[in-house]
Amino acid sequence: MKKQNIFESFKNALQGFKTALISDRNLKLHVLFTLIVFSIGLFFKITFEEWCLIVIVIGLVFASELINTAIETLCNTLHPEINPGIKKTKDIAASAVVFSALSALIVGAIIFVPYLKNYFFQITS
Repeated sequence: MKKQNIFESFKNALQGFKTALISDRNLKLHVLFTLIVFSIGLFFKITFEEWCLIVIVIGLVFASELINTAIETLCNTLHPEINPGIKKTKDIAASAVVFSALSALIVGAIIFVPYLKNYFFQITS
């Protein structure tokens, strides 16, 4: 098997993301929430450090969702019929997404709640 150069590797990775985005409803939701969070961050002009935290947790959510999708695809391909071991594997992989999404939600709340409180306080006064 011929070794891929770096550009082929990136091309394949982008193709994998495109494939997952087309087939996975949850990944589409993560993209939507990412766009919303980036828009809110731009609106409130959050700090560099806050952007760093936002990018890290969004990357964590995307990475865990993509790994989960890959595991589900592999399990469904190798064992399409219902199987308790496959279900357990898929449930565990899905729980990784839930934990990363909850972490992102908490970080988002820590960053944005003070901005939102200040914004609404200014509007009402």
